[in-house]
Amino acid sequence: MKLIADSGSTKTAWCVSNNDDNIIIHTQGINPYQQTETQIADILHGELSPHITDDMNFSDVFFYGAGCTAEKTETVKNAIRSLLPEAKIFVGSDMLGAARAVCGHEPGIVGILGTGANSCFYNGKDIERNVSPLGFILGDEGSGGYIGKRLVSDCLKEQLTEGIKELFLEETHETAATIIQKVYREPMPNRFLASLSPFCARHREEPSIHALLIDCFRQFFIRNIYAYNDINPTLRTVHFAGSIAKIYKEELTEAAESLGYEVGMIIQSPIDRLYLYHK
Repeated sequence: MKLIADSGSTKTAWCVSNNDDNIIIHTQGINPYQQTETQIADILHGELSPHITDDMNFSDVFFYGAGCTAEKTETVKNAIRSLLPEAKIFVGSDMLGAARAVCGHEPGIVGILGTGANSCFYNGKDIERNVSPLGFILGDEGSGGYIGKRLVSDCLKEQLTEGIKELFLEETHETAATIIQKVYREPMPNRFLASLSPFCARHREEPSIHALLIDCFRQFFIRNIYAYNDINPTLRTVHFAGSIAKIYKEELTEAAESLGYEVGMIIQSPIDRLYLYHK
């Protein structure tokens, strides 16, 4: 029996996999850059452990997560060992998990568009090249946090169609002061900004919102996907994982096609297909 995890900034999805018989469990997000080994272990014991029954004998754990760089691998492994000491544990990045989910054992270009963003060229087994996403302040183009940041900035700077700013503040129950407070003085501003992006989905037909979305996704391709052209310039299909890619499929496709790319498979969560890679 295998335990497979896909962890983002907001939540972690766990798949208890026994061939094609799968059970999905959710816990809060795990990120070793934001949480200590003890904090991660507390999440596992408090939120995952109650769902593990005596007949679940895990031989392998495959954990794919945000922040799971080489220097942070042991932090996550040690936390998992505190709950499952007998299992063989593999820890990889959420980007690798997304690539294995959408491409399987075939090479391809893969993007993640969720709360944050990332991309890579995947050779069918491992990530061959990765443009650093740089986080929501310096990068994360096309992500929920990036869209929320653009939306707030454009609203407060009166860059959108007349009346959109007032509608935005009314629907979100925010003010300019509370937004500044949450972005600059409270923890997890990327999550707050991402939480504002659904406003764009509700008003996607409004021309200035549509233009904002197209520009956000074009920036994702220009500042990230373009970098993989020299590996295989004929490969123009990009596969995606993440809620933002799923929600804004039409706008993402329009932005891709304007730059000569095609959008391939889109899945909301890599956990839906990762078990296929590890069968």
